[in-house]
Amino acid sequence: MSTTAVDTDPKSFKSFADFYPFYLGEHRNTTCRRLHFVGSTLALVCLVMLVASGRPQYLLYGLLCGYGFAWVGHFVFEKNKPASFKRPLYSFMGDWRMYKDIWTGKIPF
Repeated sequence: MSTTAVDTDPKSFKSFADFYPFYLGEHRNTTCRRLHFVGSTLALVCLVMLVASGRPQYLLYGLLCGYGFAWVGHFVFEKNKPASFKRPLYSFMGDWRMYKDIWTGKIPF
């Protein structure tokens, strides 16, 4: 995991490649990462349910699962604010990159 300064402004990054180490630094806590992983998995399940059923409420459920689990991880375990408040697109991309990196074993679950 990368280390970052606590006072780094997420808006200062010019590229996702520069942002991602900061993102990982905001996810050092194992429980926080696990909650992100569970929330993202449930969001994917909701996406499948949306496509399979055509019921739009699954979009809301997916957002609630994805962000709800992540925000609990940040506020309760990591004790920081989610980067999505300042860099929503890079944070969204970071979440899915971290999800892949957990699946492939690059980041411990």
